Amino acid sequence: RWKTLLAARKIHTHQSRKQELDELRAVVKRDLADAALPALSEDRRFATAYNAALQVARMATACAGYRVAAVPGHHALSFECAGVALGKQADKLVLFFDGCRRKRNVIDYTGVQIATATEAAELLQRAEEFSTLVEAWIKSAHPHLS
Repeated sequence: RWKTLLAARKIHTHQSRKQELDELRAVVKRDLADAALPALSEDRRFATAYNAALQVARMATACAGYRVAAVPGHHALSFECAGVALGKQADKLVLFFDGCRRKRNVIDYTGVQIATATEAAELLQRAEEFSTLVEAWIKSAHPHLS
């Protein structure tokens, strides 16, 4: 799958560094904490938890040696690439985040009061689960980046 994405110029090869991963980890940590703040609207908590998951997907892709190109649909592609890197263990989460991507687009561009408290809480829980999964994968497959 990587070869197909490279040939289509949807991804580029990339040499990740621990500093890069640590910077992404800081964004993930901030966004997970912010998404848990009850004072934020459900929409903002949802969008912030989504961003945390997106950064985790970027981490997985970077560790696999790639970077998603700035092309239309790069969010969907980011989750797809994370799924390719992680394999079957991430399939359900990747599908879940793709559904969330559509809702996040509405929240950020055209609507208000789109996400429910339950949806925001579920996305936060799954983003945390995804982060844990990716960090464990990095530790076992790419220990120099953990």
